[in-house]
Amino acid sequence: MIVLGVILLIVGFLAKIAVLWSIGIALVVIGAVLAILGTAGRKVGGRAHWF
Repeated sequence: MIVLGVILLIVGFLAKIAVLWSIGIALVVIGAVLAILGTAGRKVGGRAHWF
C-alpha cells in the first residue's frame, strides 16, 4: 500500500493531477499506520499475520 501511494504521488506530481496526489498521500499514511500496528504486534483487521 505504501509503494502504491508513492507511485501515485510521483505520477500525480509529474502529470500535475491533484486527485492522484491526494490519493497517494492517503495511501501512504494508511499504509504507514497499518505497518506500525503490524510491527507493534497488534492484530490488524482481526488477523495477526497476513501470509
